Amino acid sequence: MSKLFNSTIFHLLLIGLIGIIIYSNTFNVPFHWDDTPNIVANYKLKDLSNFWPPSESRWFGYLTFVLNYYFGGLNVAGYHIVNLIIHIFNAILVYWLVVFTCKTPYFKVSVISVSEQTQKTDTVHYSPIHPFSSASGGQAYLPLFIALIFVSHPIQTQAVTYIVQRFTSLAAFFYLLSLVTYIKSRLSIPHATRYTLYAVSLFSAILAMKTKEIAFTLPFVILLYEFSFVSKPPSKIAELKKLLPLAGILLTLLIIPLSLIGLDKPLGDAIGELRETSQESEEIPRWSYLITQFRVIVTYLRLFFIPANQNLDYDYPLYHSLFNPQVFLSFLFLLIILALGIYLLYAKRHTLSASRFLSFGIFWFFITLSVESSIIPIRDVIFEHRLYLPVIGIIIVFVSAAFYILQAMIQNPKRSLAACCLLLATAVIVLSIAAYQRNAVWHDEIKLWEDAARKSSGKVRTHFNLGAVYYKQGLLNEAVLEYKTALRLDPRYSALLHNNLGNAYYSQGRAYEAIQAYKDALRLNPGLAEPHYNIGNIYMSEGRLNEAVQEYKEALRLNPGYAEIHNGLGFAYYEQGKLAEAAQEFLTVIQLDSYNPEAHNSVGNVYMKLGRLDQAIAHYQAALRLEPNHAITRYNLGLAYRQKGLINEAAHEFQEALRISPDLVQARQSLEALQR
Repeated sequence: MSKLFNSTIFHLLLIGLIGIIIYSNTFNVPFHWDDTPNIVANYKLKDLSNFWPPSESRWFGYLTFVLNYYFGGLNVAGYHIVNLIIHIFNAILVYWLVVFTCKTPYFKVSVISVSEQTQKTDTVHYSPIHPFSSASGGQAYLPLFIALIFVSHPIQTQAVTYIVQRFTSLAAFFYLLSLVTYIKSRLSIPHATRYTLYAVSLFSAILAMKTKEIAFTLPFVILLYEFSFVSKPPSKIAELKKLLPLAGILLTLLIIPLSLIGLDKPLGDAIGELRETSQESEEIPRWSYLITQFRVIVTYLRLFFIPANQNLDYDYPLYHSLFNPQVFLSFLFLLIILALGIYLLYAKRHTLSASRFLSFGIFWFFITLSVESSIIPIRDVIFEHRLYLPVIGIIIVFVSAAFYILQAMIQNPKRSLAACCLLLATAVIVLSIAAYQRNAVWHDEIKLWEDAARKSSGKVRTHFNLGAVYYKQGLLNEAVLEYKTALRLDPRYSALLHNNLGNAYYSQGRAYEAIQAYKDALRLNPGLAEPHYNIGNIYMSEGRLNEAVQEYKEALRLNPGYAEIHNGLGFAYYEQGKLAEAAQEFLTVIQLDSYNPEAHNSVGNVYMKLGRLDQAIAHYQAALRLEPNHAITRYNLGLAYRQKGLINEAAHEFQEALRISPDLVQARQSLEALQR
């Protein structure tokens, strides 16, 4: 039985099984928040050609969403399955990272040195065996428990269950794959194997850089690993030859800045955009962001050890002085941890290998977190998914320290190993239950945003988004209440809030109050196009076509690239009988959004009225290529075929329309008329 528990196959199956169990309740979790602009409403995902050449900074992440859409459309199960597979593979790579680390030259030397010290001493006392020795059981169980905590910790749920955060988990996958294959290449003796592994490492580094900007730290982590476990920093020029493979890895540092500024732009524009990218946010100065991160990092550490009150959208204060007591104490605490890491890195004692690995875990945490927790301001100072990759460092420290401390306390290798496994297995079970429960919060939008609004009750955005979700679900009274709550909290959001409040009022049938809310929005922000568009929609519904046209035109003056406004203006012209103008507006919608089947259907309707049947048919067919199950378009195409005398084709389209929508009376009547 012990042989089974020690086997690699059993360990890998256990990691995968626990991951599947924890996330088994996520396959029907809907799209949330940033999923909408990045996936649901991202027309680029509908055509693979939009992602070639691979110039975008997060190209590979978007490419996986394209493939998800190609094979399953917007069926969320496919997206969640891919996210879970990535997460399990990441846990397996973490497992191999520790396994290979046990086999590095540094640990072999330190194991020998420990053995020699034990033989030379005449003192009779127990000396704890370091976690990497086979005698301690660490080589079998250390990788397993590090990987199990990684796969089961509830802090990982945001990066796995929140679909769009595949950018984070996928970048972590290539990050880990690059590091693991690099380590294996340094341990391989046959040159062919070594070069193949290095090529995989380099290619993985490139893909990591093209998935998310957090991969920028990868070359630095590989350097840290190289000089910590594989070789000493070169003291002679001749020794640099051994490190030539690092040159390719270091060159990947250019990928992210070049992707951000674009290679197809003039040098002056590129430099300007790079400068703009690196400038501080208008909302958050660099210094304030940095000192706030001292508190944020301590919060991340708390979330690892006590994963309670997790939140999608934290209401986190922004600090402006290092000498704020909370900031200063956090700064000192982090400084002590860094000092401990440096001390452990250079510690010369019998725990050499264990201390070196603990040091690596500490530096891993700070290095991998540095992109999002340093001097480059990001609008949101804290998000749980930012801990996905850095948490590996904390887990390394926690599990390694648990092995070593229990071996020191229980002076019997077998008993100390059993105690450590029991402790860590209990931790994995508790974390797994917590992660499963946290995933349940993601089951619907209302539940998720109610949770966020309750925990961040003073934050405008949580109430704003909860109001939007209520509105979307038809809970209009609740939506109005949340918008009013948000208005009381922060007037800076007031224009958008008044606009959304107007939407809720209009859906309640309170048109007059809706118009007043839209006008309040315009009074607060005259440059906002949406209120004009919404007022135009109300005028359209009331038959006040001239006034509707004026509102749509004003909205377009403020935002000429807004496809929905052109669509509204097109319908207004259509109702006025201005068919040429209507056609032009609908064609403009197609230019702005070439994947809009409704716009093609509308153009087809205009051409039908103008008697231009061939053009009408072409647009109906274009709409159906984009949305084959659109019953109204099928019906309209049938009418066009009938008018051209193509009776069989017309009958087929009417039948298809009825198959899609059996209650479509017009299609049934038209089909019966053909069959008489």
